[in-house]
Amino acid sequence: MRVTEGGVELEVPGEQTEGVEESVFYNPRQELNRDLTIATLRAFRDRELRAESYLDAMTASGIRGVRAAADGWDVTCCDVDEEAVELASENVARNGLRETASVEHRNVNGLMHDEVFDVIDLDPYGTPMPFADAAFANCRDLVCVTATDTAPLCGAHFNSGVRSYSAVPRNTDYHPEMGVRILLSALARSAARFDVGVEPILTHATSHYVRTYLELDHRATSADAAIDELGHLYHCEDCLYREHDPGLIADPIETCPHCGGDRVLAAGPIWLGPVHDPAFVERVRGELPDAFGTAEKARELCETLETELDTPTHYDQHKLCRNWGLPANAMDEFLADLREAGHAASRAHYGGTTFKTNASVDEIRAATEDNLD
Repeated sequence: MRVTEGGVELEVPGEQTEGVEESVFYNPRQELNRDLTIATLRAFRDRELRAESYLDAMTASGIRGVRAAADGWDVTCCDVDEEAVELASENVARNGLRETASVEHRNVNGLMHDEVFDVIDLDPYGTPMPFADAAFANCRDLVCVTATDTAPLCGAHFNSGVRSYSAVPRNTDYHPEMGVRILLSALARSAARFDVGVEPILTHATSHYVRTYLELDHRATSADAAIDELGHLYHCEDCLYREHDPGLIADPIETCPHCGGDRVLAAGPIWLGPVHDPAFVERVRGELPDAFGTAEKARELCETLETELDTPTHYDQHKLCRNWGLPANAMDEFLADLREAGHAASRAHYGGTTFKTNASVDEIRAATEDNLD
C-alpha cells in the first residue's frame, strides 16, 4: 500500500497495520518519533553547520532516511534484510532522491566501523546495545537511539534488562523514567570506551519506546564527565521513599529511613544527569511545521520537556491520592500548591497525571491535602 508522511510518498507492504508496535517495515505509530527526528535534525544542523551525512542504520522501508534526504541530508540507508533493501531502494527512487540517498545491503556494524558519519540513527527492533559500540566508534556529532524493549529497560523483565544494559533496573511506579535512565547509563558507558562523552539534548519515553539524541564530544575528559553523571537509586516499596547518590559503587540502604521497612530496592548504575537541553528542545519545537502529521502532539511534548525537572524519578498524582484515600484535583492546582509550599514541581511528559518534584511523599501530602478534601 502507499502512504504519505512528512511530504514523502512510500510504498509499504499491505499487511502492515496500525496498532502493531513491532511492525518491521512501516509502523504508523512511530510517526511522532520520525517527525521529531526531522525537527531535531533541523535544529541540530543550525547548531553544527558542518553536519551533513546521516546514517539510517536499520532502514526497513526507508522512511526515516528518505525523509532526511528530502530535508537536505546526505543519507545512507542500511539493512541486512534483502527485502528491506529492495523496498528502501524503490522508495528512494520514487521520491527522486538517488543523488542524495544510497541504500546498503550489509551488516550495519560493519558499515559503521568502515565509514564515518556525522549523524547515526539506531532504530532497531528491541535493544540498541549490540550496535552502540560501532556507532560511538565512528560518529562525529550526534547519535540518535530508539529502544523498544521497554520491559527489560524498566525492570519488568529483570534478567533481560541486566543482560542487555549491564545494570540493575527496577520495576517501580516511575518505570518510564527508570527506562530512560538505564538506557542513557548504558549508552554513556559504551561511548566512554572510545573516549567519547555524551550529552542528551532531547529524550522522551512515548508509547512503548524510549528515544534519545546524544551530542558527542570526542575527548577523554568529556567521557569521564559523562561517567560522573552515573549513580544509584534506592526506593522503598512500602512508603515510596526514594533517594539517589552518584558513583559507580552502590551503597544501598538496608532499611528505609522514613518508614523503617526493609523492602528497599536498589537500581543502577543509572544516568542521574539532565536528559535534555531545554533551549535545544525549544528550537526543535520551532522546527515542527503544521504539515507534519503529529505536529500538535509533538509540540505539546516539547513544551512539557522544556520545563520538566531533572529529578531521576517522578510521581503519579492519581496513585498518590488513591493511596491517601483522597480525591485528586486539577494538576495545575496540585502543582501550584507544591510551589507555594516552597518546593520545585513540574509536569512530567510520561502521562497527564505524572509530575516531578524535590519534595518527599510526606511533603507532597502536607502541601496539597487541604485542597484534596
